[in-house]
Amino acid sequence: MSFLKRTRVGALAAAILVAGCHHKGGFQPLKYPSHQALYDASLGELRKHKWGHAVTGFEKLTTDLPARDPLLPESYYYLGDAHMGSHEYILAAQSYSRVAENFPEDTLADRATYKAGISYSKLWRRPGLDPEYGETSRNTFQSFLAAYPDSPLRDSAVKQIERLDEWFGLKGYNNGVTYLKRKAYDSSIIYFRDVVKAYPKTDAARKSQIRLVQAYRAIKYKEDVAETCGALEKAHPGDKDVTKACRGVKAVIADSTAGPPKVKASIAPLPNPPAPIDATAGTPSPAQVPVPTPTPPSKTPPRR
Repeated sequence: MSFLKRTRVGALAAAILVAGCHHKGGFQPLKYPSHQALYDASLGELRKHKWGHAVTGFEKLTTDLPARDPLLPESYYYLGDAHMGSHEYILAAQSYSRVAENFPEDTLADRATYKAGISYSKLWRRPGLDPEYGETSRNTFQSFLAAYPDSPLRDSAVKQIERLDEWFGLKGYNNGVTYLKRKAYDSSIIYFRDVVKAYPKTDAARKSQIRLVQAYRAIKYKEDVAETCGALEKAHPGDKDVTKACRGVKAVIADSTAGPPKVKASIAPLPNPPAPIDATAGTPSPAQVPVPTPTPPSKTPPRR
């Protein structure tokens, strides 16, 4: 046998040996004699950030454990953590949701619901994309606030909703800007007004009102310019952008009991929205909670 052939055979044998050793030393749920032993081993793999091993162990537990076993809600919860660590956000959300749906009184139910909302928010990567997962995330946080009003995670959930609202507002604002640049003023007004109405506490609402002033000026709606500037100066006194947009306008403070000014009857029905402008550079994304690195208890989590 030539030297080259002997080298190739030796390399192949070494590869087979390494593969065999790896398989022998891999995580094998069947070798554990009890559910508790498998739970402890899976938790250990999770601590070491061996997400795949943890998923394997906790998945088996969720299928093998009896419905009333106290380890079952914990197994679903930590299975969600393992999926989060692997960036499998839909699977993570599903696992977390099983805790809240099947064990609503469990001590982990509020944390699981919160993390489900985080999982969905990670799937909406920027405002210009389809907001379906952002809407699901927001609904999940709203459900969390309703179900667990005394949870220590309440303030964090409120902040998550505020950040999502900023993105929703920015998406509508970008669509309005697209129409404004095309001089489709009536359509842009609809978008800007929707942002102001739906997300009044966001910066996107402030920017939308400034754009409304521009649109109203372009079509010579003087009363609307005055009322919008009045609302802006009341809500944002001293704001440089507001001062610039409303320079030379005699602002009028609208009657708070009269509701918002009506859109002029001449506004045409809104056509299909165009592709939004990518104006999201520098926009902060929803807070990234470091859930992939859990801090589980040394043995089993505290029970209620």
